[in-house]
Amino acid sequence: MSGSNDKDLPSQDELDQMSKEDLVKLGTNLDGVEIIHRAQRYPEPGTKVEKRAERQVAIWLTVSGISALACFVIFIWNHWEFALPGTDDYWRYTLNTPLLGITFGLSILSIGIAMVLFTKKFIPSEISVQDRHDGEGAGSSEVDRKTIVAELGDSLESSTLPRRKMIIGSGLFAFGALALTGVVAGLGGFIKNPWAKGDKSELWHTHWSPIYNPPENPNETVFLRRDTGNPYQVTLVRPEDLDAGGMETVFPWRVSDGLGETEHSRHKLLEGLRYVSNPVMLIRLRPSDTAKAIKRKGQENFNYGDYFAYTKVCSHLGCPTSLYEQRTNRILCPCHQSQFNALEYGKPIFGPAARALAQLPLTVNDQGYLVAAGDFIEPVGPAFWERRS
Repeated sequence: MSGSNDKDLPSQDELDQMSKEDLVKLGTNLDGVEIIHRAQRYPEPGTKVEKRAERQVAIWLTVSGISALACFVIFIWNHWEFALPGTDDYWRYTLNTPLLGITFGLSILSIGIAMVLFTKKFIPSEISVQDRHDGEGAGSSEVDRKTIVAELGDSLESSTLPRRKMIIGSGLFAFGALALTGVVAGLGGFIKNPWAKGDKSELWHTHWSPIYNPPENPNETVFLRRDTGNPYQVTLVRPEDLDAGGMETVFPWRVSDGLGETEHSRHKLLEGLRYVSNPVMLIRLRPSDTAKAIKRKGQENFNYGDYFAYTKVCSHLGCPTSLYEQRTNRILCPCHQSQFNALEYGKPIFGPAARALAQLPLTVNDQGYLVAAGDFIEPVGPAFWERRS
């Protein structure tokens, strides 16, 4: 062993005859460790003070388990889908993320407090001094193996954990609940299969798509609706409404959605605003910049004159790309600082985003309103929802 002389080591027969206490003492001595003071926290087992300390640790572990289960329940059953102010589910949606953070954080904090309490109240009080020395040799000797096993066993026994049934039970509950919640939360984002494309798969179609038109009018026009802050106020966009270099957020709207005069109409109006893939950044380039625009192959006619429309869902992690810098024609995502070039089909030019923003094809109808000429032909969302092969 490092720092020891082979002549001083006991023979195999002597090792076999040593008790655990002798092996522990030998191991610490060979490591250059001198135990100056060591005393059990509770020399007499079963005292009221000892039982009270055990209950304190168990209570914190139980709090951790209950908090983890509460986080699990909130994650599975609370309202996580977007809800507008004034709707029945708004407060459940608003409180969803804070409640997840509070319950999961409390679970981890409670485990930390329990471990600190256990260390202070049950691990023996000990003062040791160890000599510093350089390591030697390429492997462990028989003495090393026997003494380290004895030391680990002594550490477990001296901690009194094996006889703390209350702490063991509450600890299993706490760590089990926390592990369950962590696994479910970690796998929750992978439940929906991106490759299982249905007729109206939200991963492959947005509400700009004609497949969301009513069956009685499959060719209904999809207008660009302004974000006015009022879900029941519909204002459409004409080309002359936006100044050169300007930007605004638009959503899909159909005449069949109505103006909020019925319960069905109000539902349709809210539906057009709530889905994460619907918001679009409508940009009107300056004429001098439009002439320099580089268009993606197969999307050469997606713009309408100076007007270009890109999804607001960042291709990195799905944050809203809600900032537009007129002077440089850059679209910025405030979450992780990705930047996209509006003059080059929304191509990423800075930050972690690796895929261009999906572009919405535009045109103008007979009434002079800007309308969608179709759905996005690229998947909308983070880069891990890559295009089909």
